[in-house]
Amino acid sequence: MSAPVLQVRDLAYDYADGTRALAGVSFSVNAGERVALLGPTGAGKSTLLLHLNGLLRPRAGGVQVHDLDVGGENLREVRRRVGLVFQEPDDQLFLPTLLEDVAFGPLNEGLDPHEAEHRALDILSELGLAGREERPAHHLSGGERRLAALATVLVSRPSILVLDEPTGSLDAAARERVVGLLTRREETLLVATHDLPVARALCGRGIVLVEGRVAADGPLEELLASPTRLSGYGLRASFDPVG
Repeated sequence: MSAPVLQVRDLAYDYADGTRALAGVSFSVNAGERVALLGPTGAGKSTLLLHLNGLLRPRAGGVQVHDLDVGGENLREVRRRVGLVFQEPDDQLFLPTLLEDVAFGPLNEGLDPHEAEHRALDILSELGLAGREERPAHHLSGGERRLAALATVLVSRPSILVLDEPTGSLDAAARERVVGLLTRREETLLVATHDLPVARALCGRGIVLVEGRVAADGPLEELLASPTRLSGYGLRASFDPVG
């Protein structure tokens, strides 16, 4: 068994208005594991993901990445290792052109500008965005912006990919492209999604979050086998295949 590369221990977080978002969440993820984070809207999935590279600070508990506590002087290294793709692509796209957005991470890490541009062009091509390099993000379609946000993370080659609804707003062809790309990659993967066919295509394990708590954790196929059980978690058993 591989050693855990991500450990979440008794994580608790409250929103500013006092609403409980996470209530003692604990789990670990081993190197190379591919985990689907499932749950109804408002379950705390996005809030949990924002703790994994220190964008939120917990009220109690904590997170470790490769035995590094998430916080303080470790944040730069943690963020190098954990690539987080936000649910809203526009949160990650802020420079004048798409190429500059995608090359920003490698340049910020000290990569030679020529190599950073080469990496950026390669990942844009792989995601079907070749030819759009000089466009500003706001001139792209919603689906293209989602692919671009994914490119800004993949280009830095993190060891852990954390994705929040990576196929939202994508058409069938783009959805297939993203699933195919992620299937071929070797990084540890944690993906929050309502798209159960995508979860099934990408992941072998599922964690269900309900009202800020872990309601289930186990082999994904077992979790998906019972529509009645899924309904009890606030999930809809829709299994239109990917591809």
